Amino acid sequence: MTVRQNPGKPSARGVRRGPGELESEVLALLWVARGAKTAAWVQSELAGNLAYTTVVTILSRLHDKGLLARARVGRAYAYTPVTDEAGVVARRMRELLDHEADRQAVLASFVSELSAADESTLRALLSSDAPAESRG
Repeated sequence: MTVRQNPGKPSARGVRRGPGELESEVLALLWVARGAKTAAWVQSELAGNLAYTTVVTILSRLHDKGLLARARVGRAYAYTPVTDEAGVVARRMRELLDHEADRQAVLASFVSELSAADESTLRALLSSDAPAESRG
């Protein structure tokens, strides 16, 4: 599977990705992969002739952010995602909320802009029998 680059500013090596695009591409690749994968495997699957050190840096950053787990395989690490795409989006939303002084205003604004179907889903989730700690 080859992940295609999106058009952007050209660089000496080809097309330059936007901020966070490479991390997103690596995560998408690992989500569909079966089992833990090394940097060499990720490098071979990504488009754009990326340097091995670039791939290792991206994998290390994703690990440092808590998005990937890693285990030693010989002299290298093999990486696996710790959550799916929905989990990553939820985490980003939570991080944004954590940086706001008026959480209630942010949540109120967010909820006021939900579609009727999303509001209904949110109400159902909040009124479920699931323990509060599993919701956040």
